[in-house]
Amino acid sequence: MKRCHALPVAVSLALLQILLTPFLVLAQSSGQQAVKPLTIEQIFTPGAITGRAPETMEWSPDGSRLSYVQRDDKGEEGELWYVDAATGEKKVLVTAAKLASLAPDYNKVKNEREKERLTRYHVAAYIWAPDSKHLIFDSQGQLWLYNLANGTAVQFTSAPDPSGDPKFSPDGSRVSYVRKHNLYVRPVGEKGKNEKQLTKDTEDNLFNGDIDWVYAEELAVRSNYFWSPNSKEIVFLHMDETKVPTYPITDWIPTHPTVDQEKYPKVADPNPIVKLGVADADKGKVRWISLTSDEDILIPRFGWVRDGVIWAEVMNRTQDKIDLYFVDAKSGKSRIVLTETSPEAWINVNDDFRVLKSGDRFLWSSWRDGHTHLYLYSFDKQNPMTAEAKLERQLTSGDFEMLGVEAVDEAGGIVFFSANKDDPRQRHIFSVKLDGSGMQPLTHEEGTHVAQFADDGKHYMETSSNVLTPPRLTVCAVSGACNPLWEARSVADYGLIAPKFLEFKAEDGTTLHGRLLLPPDAPAGGKIPLIVNIYGGPAAQLVLKSWAGGGALFDQVLARKGFAIFAVDNRGTPGRDRKFQMAIRQEFGAIELKDQLTALDQLLAQYPQLDKDRTAIWGWSNGGSMTLYAMTHSDRFRAGVCVAPVTSQLNYDTIYTERYMGLPKDDQKGYDDSDVTKSADKLHGALLLVHGTGDDNVHFQNSIQMIDALIKAGKQFRLMIYPNKTHSIAGKEARVHLFTMIEDHFERELK
Repeated sequence: MKRCHALPVAVSLALLQILLTPFLVLAQSSGQQAVKPLTIEQIFTPGAITGRAPETMEWSPDGSRLSYVQRDDKGEEGELWYVDAATGEKKVLVTAAKLASLAPDYNKVKNEREKERLTRYHVAAYIWAPDSKHLIFDSQGQLWLYNLANGTAVQFTSAPDPSGDPKFSPDGSRVSYVRKHNLYVRPVGEKGKNEKQLTKDTEDNLFNGDIDWVYAEELAVRSNYFWSPNSKEIVFLHMDETKVPTYPITDWIPTHPTVDQEKYPKVADPNPIVKLGVADADKGKVRWISLTSDEDILIPRFGWVRDGVIWAEVMNRTQDKIDLYFVDAKSGKSRIVLTETSPEAWINVNDDFRVLKSGDRFLWSSWRDGHTHLYLYSFDKQNPMTAEAKLERQLTSGDFEMLGVEAVDEAGGIVFFSANKDDPRQRHIFSVKLDGSGMQPLTHEEGTHVAQFADDGKHYMETSSNVLTPPRLTVCAVSGACNPLWEARSVADYGLIAPKFLEFKAEDGTTLHGRLLLPPDAPAGGKIPLIVNIYGGPAAQLVLKSWAGGGALFDQVLARKGFAIFAVDNRGTPGRDRKFQMAIRQEFGAIELKDQLTALDQLLAQYPQLDKDRTAIWGWSNGGSMTLYAMTHSDRFRAGVCVAPVTSQLNYDTIYTERYMGLPKDDQKGYDDSDVTKSADKLHGALLLVHGTGDDNVHFQNSIQMIDALIKAGKQFRLMIYPNKTHSIAGKEARVHLFTMIEDHFERELK
């Protein structure tokens, strides 16, 4: 589940990094300076400890500048800056006074669900024009055209309904956007004039170029329309959600509560019916494209091969087969040029498909050899639909995961990608030549490195961190020269030391990676209470060599209270080979718990000072589900905290759940066995159950069903509800309240 925000591709991994990854511990040694105090309130006050990092970083189309919003620690003021890629010089593009109205701080958005939409799905506050001289700002639904030369902003839309997902046509002459699920275009430079509506559906269930919840969440779709290279046409996805059921999200705060009906397909429900359309940007005429007679399909990615030719990925409902189509945009004639199957597993949707500028080759990723790797295909440039694409070569290979294509420098014949070569707990940036030779790393320091490349592949912005090193941002040339952009404040005064990274063996001999944080002042010969932090699902790793923000600092607070904290990535978590990941196929819970307990036994044997009789477990989202599963399928845990859990897989969405579990009609036992409400009578230990009523991802319904089952089973537990809070239970006040409650729960139950 991208239920990590929750906990992400991506995916969505942002909240996991905040909540659930590498642990830190206080270092004390003779002669060391006094350690700076650390409180839960400090941890969850934005910018209080490391400062506030740059936001919404975007490369100019010409690759000469990287722009970013820099706000003060409180988020009250911000400016749009740029850094010169060649010199490292930094200058203000848009002043704080102007930016306050053009790009308001997302944290000031009152509606919790809208705030999470903007932040979780990385909705851009601004976009560059192709000439690299203008910007379009999206100011809470109203678009403004900003001229960098004279510093003036002109309101571009003024309709009462918000406009979103703006895009310049490639020639820069027009801007397109989505309003009320329809596509619009307007010429640049004609304020309030000649707006053209390309699609004209009036039903709320019909989307043209817009994105519904499940495609955004589970397929990481960030836009559903794209301009043709010649700026004359737009290909878009039409979604019909008429048959998709709704889930009611209630706001109980007003005297008269309101209800928002969210379109949300739960397991085995109808998905949106999708098809492609091509709109003429001048005439407004739409041509529809029919790729298959099967309505029960997904179209997770599509775009232009070149003028007149479209590409589209079409996936079956069970997500073990994907077809790559090439389509004639005028006639609608199509051909499958590549089919990828993954029997007894699934196919991961990604953004690795790239048509090269040569117009006769493309990149494709697959885990067909047991690992995710990159492949180069060719096709007939003049007649792309006359034959299937031809595999030219495999570009990467080995015992590691290629984690994503970052950029292509076709002039130099080089592909840039991220991978976890040599250590699945790290992430580095690599390059490889299009002839398959010369694979080499661009980053070398131990830790996690994430890159954002300019379109030409000549420069990139690198974010690097490690367990003890908060994020550091640099702008680098591929040739090697780097200039600093931003660095978090030092945390040296807090006396942090690294956790112990450990290895364990699953029952089948598979290596499992774990980490252990020990308290700094454990009495000699005494027993240390232990807290197991778990996620366990296919959306995220916990054991990573990266800075983990608030979650890691909270663990440090617990360590100062005398607790040891342990985490292990069981089979089924990402970052490892196909066999490792698919171990959980058609079931959730059993393999994960078996690996967790097996590793726990090995840990207790290695560290006899840990108290097996005072062991707790806690997790969020999938980790919350696993906490409930562990406390109802074993007697090893004296206490547990479960935040925003899925309690029955039937309550979660189609695309995520069916990817791993299949359909209930094909595996009813798997669904029954993973339903923790059915084992409520077997609850062991003191449970604290937490959920936000505004959770539009893992619905509050899950906890309601668990509460009902626990009451009927005569089981006592504690409950905390956060009104209107979404899956992330975000905001300083809510976070301080929640994590204080978690700390109190462990203090009470383990001591």
